[in-house]
Amino acid sequence: MRKKLSIIFAALFLVFASLGQTLSVLAQESSKPDTTSGASEKKYTDPAELKESYDVVVVGSGGGGMAAAIAAHDAGANVVIFEKMPIVGGNTSKSSAGMNASETKFQKAAGIEDSNDKFYEETFKGGKEKNDPELLRFLVDHSASAIDWLDSMNIKLDNLTTTGGMSVKRTHRPSDGSAIGGYLVEGLYANVTERKIPTFVNSDVTEITEENGAVSGVKVTVEGQEKTIKSKAVVLATGGFGANLDMVSQLKPELKGFVTTNQEGSQGDGIKMAEKLGAQTVDMDQIQIHPSVEQKTSYLITEAVRGEGAILINQEGKRFFNELETRDKVSAAIIGQEGKAAYVVFDEALKGRVKAINQYESKGLVVKGDTIEDLAKEIGVDPANLKASMETWNKAVADKKDEEFGRTTGMDNDLSQAPYYAIKIAPGIHHTMGGLKINTNAQVLNKENQPIKGLYASGEVTGGVHGANRIGGNAVADIIIFGRQAGEQSAAFVKE
Repeated sequence: MRKKLSIIFAALFLVFASLGQTLSVLAQESSKPDTTSGASEKKYTDPAELKESYDVVVVGSGGGGMAAAIAAHDAGANVVIFEKMPIVGGNTSKSSAGMNASETKFQKAAGIEDSNDKFYEETFKGGKEKNDPELLRFLVDHSASAIDWLDSMNIKLDNLTTTGGMSVKRTHRPSDGSAIGGYLVEGLYANVTERKIPTFVNSDVTEITEENGAVSGVKVTVEGQEKTIKSKAVVLATGGFGANLDMVSQLKPELKGFVTTNQEGSQGDGIKMAEKLGAQTVDMDQIQIHPSVEQKTSYLITEAVRGEGAILINQEGKRFFNELETRDKVSAAIIGQEGKAAYVVFDEALKGRVKAINQYESKGLVVKGDTIEDLAKEIGVDPANLKASMETWNKAVADKKDEEFGRTTGMDNDLSQAPYYAIKIAPGIHHTMGGLKINTNAQVLNKENQPIKGLYASGEVTGGVHGANRIGGNAVADIIIFGRQAGEQSAAFVKE
């Protein structure tokens, strides 16, 4: 009998052990897009609490959607958020570098001289002068107040760095230097729940309804049932279409076969729904590839690594370009190298300044060497070339002059503290600059450049802000500034 019981218990142990491994694998699989940052543990509104009408419907729960919902609520509107994915956050959860802003209190405290005009000029240049001037002007002029607004909600971005195309430190990060995405989503959703704004996940908005030439609500599928929700205003914050690879390759065939950094919900549905109401789109073929994407996992390696002083090394062990040029130029330079790939190389001190690297290590993306020569062997490049490249770079930092490639930013610290690290990267689809045409009130415009009554939009679902190339850190600025504006303006509209 004991023998039989022992066999039974042993069998049960194996079953539960196997089940535990299966659940562990499933948990890992579900977190692959890294859109959670704790979001899967959040409590969302019970579908049974869904009402038939609201003042403002917000479609999408990324930074733009949550900013809009908070602003509309604080302006007195009755707001609801619909999110088609199982968790809130969208692509915002995957944001890494930070939020660009000029003339902020945190810059002033750090002794950094900056101006809205300089921010405008550098963004306009980075966008190849194809940015909508009015939208860009609104963005830069409201960037400092947006930082203050977030700070007032206990979302503090006081750690400063720089990204490609910017001449000063205006990229605002969480105090500990960690990636902004998870921190921002956590902070915004805490404010959403504090205000008791109903948030329904697994709720797919499929149509914007209209009556007499004005928005009248949405059709949304909740728990397999389509419901019509009435509202006087709708804010589209559905993101871009960077995960819709068919749509990307149709608009830009040369990107066929590229990996994407986007979470799977970025399919372009908001654009398609608005087009059915006669909305105008702009810059749809302007699709950005990010230079530093780990190709096996499609994991974005934050630009802040280069902003804090990392260099790019090719298969020969040599630097080959200014690492903090604009993303389009750095991507093109990498594609021009052997294997169309490169290594981001940095030291122990830099690793301590960029907390996101801990995430990369946990995923097995980081290669380590106790010495420069050890690192060279680990990544398969010529040790002498890598050592010479590092020495030349460290001298450039000391002299504050990069004679090889003209880099002028991200040169506060050299790379001299062992051990040394590298991450292999190549370009990947990252941001869709095109989308719905809006005005500075975040109103969606029709083909006659007239506002569609009651329809607003913010973030990557819109076009025009970034022109032909987005600067790192400007997407978060975009979603917060225009999300807040969409919320305030939609709330004002429903009171008319």
